[in-house]
Amino acid sequence: MKTTIYEREYRLSEEAVLKLGQSTLIMGILNVTPDSFSDGGRYNDTERALAHAMQLIEDGADLIDIGGESTRPGHEPVGVDEELARVIPVVEAIHRHAPHIPLSVDTYKAEVARQAIQAGAHIINDIWGFKEDPDMARTAAELGCPVILMHNRRNRDYTDLVEDVKRDLMESVEIARAAGVKDEHILLDPGIGFAKDYMENLQVMASLDKLVELGFPVLLATSRKRFIQTTLNAPAQDVLEGTAATLAYGIAQGCQIVRVHDVLHMKRTAKMCDAMVYASPELRRM
Repeated sequence: MKTTIYEREYRLSEEAVLKLGQSTLIMGILNVTPDSFSDGGRYNDTERALAHAMQLIEDGADLIDIGGESTRPGHEPVGVDEELARVIPVVEAIHRHAPHIPLSVDTYKAEVARQAIQAGAHIINDIWGFKEDPDMARTAAELGCPVILMHNRRNRDYTDLVEDVKRDLMESVEIARAAGVKDEHILLDPGIGFAKDYMENLQVMASLDKLVELGFPVLLATSRKRFIQTTLNAPAQDVLEGTAATLAYGIAQGCQIVRVHDVLHMKRTAKMCDAMVYASPELRRM
């Protein structure tokens, strides 16, 4: 298997720098929500959120993804004001205590993204790939920050699953480009667990290298997802090995950032994978 590794350096601020192409980056998950699927309500006040963020950093997180609205199946949408009230104080607190750590804001709302970046976040992570809020792409272009465009759709009427996912992602890329977002600021996420059933998630996992070949770094977010729970017949808090297996397989196919709850263990998993992937004579850097 040939692994394509994209080399990028994002100088996000005087203190925060994100480098792709040297090792797999670990994105720690920080949900400041009352209802996220595996950790809802645990970190939904600023003091507890900050303490958890500092623990994620100590465990080896290279960046932190802060989300103020649950994306679990059946979740209740959150208004802009409520999402801002949840996210902004946490962004400000982490940025104040750890200005060297890149922060991503997990939102599909342009106003939340704008205020989060102004408060100290550096990256926009949009689960709708700029297809939900018509102002998001323009906002991202104006802010000049990196963006993560995730695959998602409101239906599952796929004709050819992998080709359709690729096509959907490139539609998001074209929306970003048309608004003025630079190619070097674009990262992709295959959207494991979104608009895909059990077998479709497995099929996309088996074809991650085809998404990497689209020409953009790929982030893989499988941590504690339902398809792992189903395979192992275990609850979300007891699928550590399953998550590690998906990450190892994704890294081998070229995914360069992994979004995880269990930073300490997944950092070690990625380190072992990197020892093999980055040493491979088949490695191609772009």
